[in-house]
Amino acid sequence: MGVVASLTLPIGDAISNVETFVTVFITIYGVVLIAYIVMSWLRLPYSVTLDRIQRFLYDVSEPYLRIFRRLLPMAGPLDLSPILGFIFLGVLDRLLIWILDHFH
Repeated sequence: MGVVASLTLPIGDAISNVETFVTVFITIYGVVLIAYIVMSWLRLPYSVTLDRIQRFLYDVSEPYLRIFRRLLPMAGPLDLSPILGFIFLGVLDRLLIWILDHFH
């Protein structure tokens, strides 16, 4: 193994770890968005635990979705901002992975 090969191995491993982190983070954020959307449709009985979960989901999801609500007007009673949010997350995931792959 030459000097170049020994230097690129740790960098390649670090980039692979960053790619995995990005993918997992975006996937988990997508799950949080889905949970927020589903819980916004349901009327659940009051419970301290459920209230805390709903508050957490609101605090994490609403600032992100608010960006898309400014860009996309409401279509009657339908809020289409989550669709744009999911599309943007998918594009962001692919873009970051593509950029990180070019460092290999």
